[in-house]
Amino acid sequence: MSEEIKKNQPGESGQLGGTTPGLYQGQGAFASGSEAGSNIPGNYTDGGALGNIPNANLGVTTGPNAVNPSGDAASGILRPEQARRFIDYVWDATVLAQDGRRVTMRANTMELEKINVGERVIRAAAQAVGNYTNTGATFSKVELTTKKIRLDWEVSAEALEDNVEGGALEDHLVRLMTNAFANDIEDLAINGDGTTAPFLSIMPGFIKKHKDNGDSHEAAITVADNAWTPAVMQDIILAMPRKYRALKNNLKFYVGTDAFAGIVKNNGTLSDAIAEALGKNGNTYANTQSYLDGAGQTFGGARTTRVLGIDVQEVPYYPAGYVDLTFPQNRVWGFQRDIIVNREYVAKKDTIEYTVFVRFGIQWEEEDAIAWADSAADE
Repeated sequence: MSEEIKKNQPGESGQLGGTTPGLYQGQGAFASGSEAGSNIPGNYTDGGALGNIPNANLGVTTGPNAVNPSGDAASGILRPEQARRFIDYVWDATVLAQDGRRVTMRANTMELEKINVGERVIRAAAQAVGNYTNTGATFSKVELTTKKIRLDWEVSAEALEDNVEGGALEDHLVRLMTNAFANDIEDLAINGDGTTAPFLSIMPGFIKKHKDNGDSHEAAITVADNAWTPAVMQDIILAMPRKYRALKNNLKFYVGTDAFAGIVKNNGTLSDAIAEALGKNGNTYANTQSYLDGAGQTFGGARTTRVLGIDVQEVPYYPAGYVDLTFPQNRVWGFQRDIIVNREYVAKKDTIEYTVFVRFGIQWEEEDAIAWADSAADE
C-alpha cells in the first residue's frame, strides 16, 4: 500500500518520472490559473483543488496511483475478495469474535432461522396399539442488523518523506489502524451500552443485550477476593437449563482477565505448568504460590484453561468480575460485504487522510442458552 510522494515531478502520459505533465501529477506540483490551461489535466481548474488528483481515492487497482487494498476506480468500495480479506484481517486481531459465528451480509438486515424440537419427546410404545402423539418443531427467526461505523486517520507528507521506512510507513500505518479497528470492534461488541457517548453509544453489546432482554440465566453467587472456586463455577453451570447442559462438551466459559486469574488460582488448573516452570526449584508451596502470583510466568495473548470439564477462555475486554457460559456459535457477528476505504490527499494540510466505513452488527442466536454471573454487581 506504499506510495512514494514526489513533488514538482512531471510525467509522460500520467506516469511518474516522465517528462510531460499528466493527469496523475497533482501531488501539490502543478497549478494553472490561465484560461488557456483550464482544460489541461493536472492544472488547478481541472483538478478542482491544488494537489488533488481526480481519481486518487483508495480504490484504483492499476496505474501510478494504485493502492492496495482497492476496488473500482474512485469508488472506494472493496471488491468481494478484498472485502473478505479485510474482514479476515479484522477477525484475526480479535479474541471473542474468532470463537463465534461470522456472517457476511449482502444487506444491512438479515434474518437467522432457528429450529427447536424441545425435550422429553419420546413416549412408551405398547404392543399392537397405534396411539401416538406427533412432536412438532418450533421455527423462529432472529434479526441481525448492522450499524455503520467509521475510522479516520491521517499522515503528513513530511512523515512519509522523512521517516526511516519512507513510503512503506503508509502501509505500516494501515496495518496498525486495521488492528486498532479490530480491537475497538471487539470492545464495542462486548461493552457497548447504546447510551455512553461517543464510543459505547454506537450499539448495545452482547452483555447489554442479554441482560436487558432477561432471557438469560443469572447464577446467584458470592465471590470474595476473586475466589472463583469450583463451587462458584458449578453454580454457573447449574444455572444453565438442563437441555443445554446435556451438550456440556460444547459449552465454554468466557471470563475477563481478573476472573481468569482467580479461576486458575482456585481450581489448580496449572499444576503441570507450574511443575515445569519451577524445574529444579521443586514444587514447594512457597514456589507454587510465587508462580501463581506472577513470578516466572510468560505473558502474551489471551489464555485458556479448563474447569469442571468445560473450557475457559480469557477475553481481555470483558468487564471485571463478569463470567458467562454459552456455546461459541451462539454469538453471531455480521459484516456487510460493501466495505468502503477512501484515501485523499489534502493539499492545504499537506496530509493524506484515510476514512474506512464498515457496516457491522452482533446478535445472540439463543439467549436462553446463556448462564452468567457478575461478582462486581454483588459487591
